[in-house]
Amino acid sequence: MADPSIFPVTRAAALGRLAQFVPHAGVDYARRRNFDQGPGHHDAVSRLSAALRRRVLSEADVVDAVVAAHGPDAAASFISEVFWRTYWKGWLEQRPAIWTRYLAGRDAARQMLRRDPDLAERHGDAVAGHTGIDAFDHWMGELAQTGYLHNWARMQVASIWIFTLGLPWELGAAHFLDQLCDGDPASNTLSWRWVAGLHTAGKAYLADAERIAAMTGGRFAPKGLASTATIPAEAPPPAAAPWRAPLAPHSGKATLVWITPEDAGLEQEPALSRLPVRGVVACRSHAGDAADATALDDALARAAAHWQAPAQWIESPADLADAARDFGTSQIVTGFVPVGPLADALPVIRALVESEGLALAEHLRTWDNTVWPHCRRGFFALKQEIPALLPLLLKEPA
Repeated sequence: MADPSIFPVTRAAALGRLAQFVPHAGVDYARRRNFDQGPGHHDAVSRLSAALRRRVLSEADVVDAVVAAHGPDAAASFISEVFWRTYWKGWLEQRPAIWTRYLAGRDAARQMLRRDPDLAERHGDAVAGHTGIDAFDHWMGELAQTGYLHNWARMQVASIWIFTLGLPWELGAAHFLDQLCDGDPASNTLSWRWVAGLHTAGKAYLADAERIAAMTGGRFAPKGLASTATIPAEAPPPAAAPWRAPLAPHSGKATLVWITPEDAGLEQEPALSRLPVRGVVACRSHAGDAADATALDDALARAAAHWQAPAQWIESPADLADAARDFGTSQIVTGFVPVGPLADALPVIRALVESEGLALAEHLRTWDNTVWPHCRRGFFALKQEIPALLPLLLKEPA
């Protein structure tokens, strides 16, 4: 899986990587960012996605640093990429039925694999990188070995998976989410839908052999790529609706802080800094891979030091109420849980906690609360608002 020295997931390492990247985050990034130079040579991009996905670093941390170095105009290309992550998140929060639809499609496709030997064989060859399409096979191997793919390469893989290999997009999205060190339910699901022609109705993304050769320095010459896109049939997405309103933390209640991979930087949030924290926990069941385990372990240590409170691992969310009692607390506070697997489990977790007379509160970051209202339509509607949003989001407005 991903090398944490290359794709850092501790705050100290991520800050170090940010300092290395900032000088290149202006026009150099805009010029080079789409070129995939292969494993060990992804120097044109920030390599901060694994840290941002867990909020080991926040979007504000990163954008503030590049704007301070380059100004908002020269850094516009990189800033847009950071806002893409927020766009996907906000769009899905306002249409959670799309996540439910994806899960149903994934499960139906897995059932098809059991019934259709030909489909199962083609799927197995794709996952193993045995299709005979040189670029695709290389990228599937890189993903398996490193837990990472250049963002541009992800688009090519998804397009070839859907349109050339004729495989259900949901199976590809599920494989990516399982393998990527920066796998995020919103960015991953909606990016695959975008390639498939489902996010922007009727506009699919077709991989092109000449473009692949050009963007990889001639390393690949893929044969037999689809020249037309058959867009999967699907009902239109629902209209945007207000995102779920969480219970806000109570400033006067003795607090147990629950750190998850959705927000491993809670101690950096000013709104939480003075909570009467008595303990900090993370769940081993959420340390599903080395990146999550490392990030959570680091977050526990940072939170314990910040709040001067004991920190410990618990086995699963089912142990939260016991931990809250052990620490003498009346509320459990965590970062806002966005649409995805943890949010799917949240109603049961909340019911268990509340049955013990405890409150389960979530902290919604200012960044999300400010940007998500602009994520109801296409990305470019949000992009137009970025200049006006930056002064509201930066630590030192430009």
